[in-house]
Amino acid sequence: MPKVTEAYRTARRDEIIDGALRCFAVNGYQRTSMADIIDEVGLSAGAIYGHFSGKKELFAAVAGRVLAARQGELEARRAGGDPLAPGEVMATILDGLRREPFSGVIVQLWAEAAVDAEIRELVEGVLGRVRATVRTQFVEWATAVPGRVEGDPDAWAARFAPVALGLVPGFMVQRAIVADFDEDAYLGALTEALPH
Repeated sequence: MPKVTEAYRTARRDEIIDGALRCFAVNGYQRTSMADIIDEVGLSAGAIYGHFSGKKELFAAVAGRVLAARQGELEARRAGGDPLAPGEVMATILDGLRREPFSGVIVQLWAEAAVDAEIRELVEGVLGRVRATVRTQFVEWATAVPGRVEGDPDAWAARFAPVALGLVPGFMVQRAIVADFDEDAYLGALTEALPH
């Protein structure tokens, strides 16, 4: 039996994640079955289960990819310059989220997390990683601009990150249900509303 390279395994995992993302984007997490993902990817069940134990693990991989993309965008936007102000951090995250094929399902996923313990656990894990990313960005900014926040930058960021993250559902819900919602104006207002 020929030995499979790590590059091949990574490419196959990415192919499976891409297919899962397409399924979740169309059907939502709850209504997507492993059979849907198997059909979408066009691989055998064994090939998919050789990489992922099931839908929960696939969702975590999709969420990890989305989060990694946001972290990359934050790094690219900073590009060796000064740390981003909180409004710039949040606008960057939201701008990236709105461009994700998966973005239309996020509000559904939050609603399902409120009543389904398994989904809540998944969402909490992702949210914890997002909160850590945002908090790190805020600490860097508050440290670089002494006197702009009250008290220790780390303590301030710990208090402020959950408040700033509360802007994400506001954006995503309005985007999903308000016909004349001006996404660009919302993103622009973040740099005015948050410390800078």
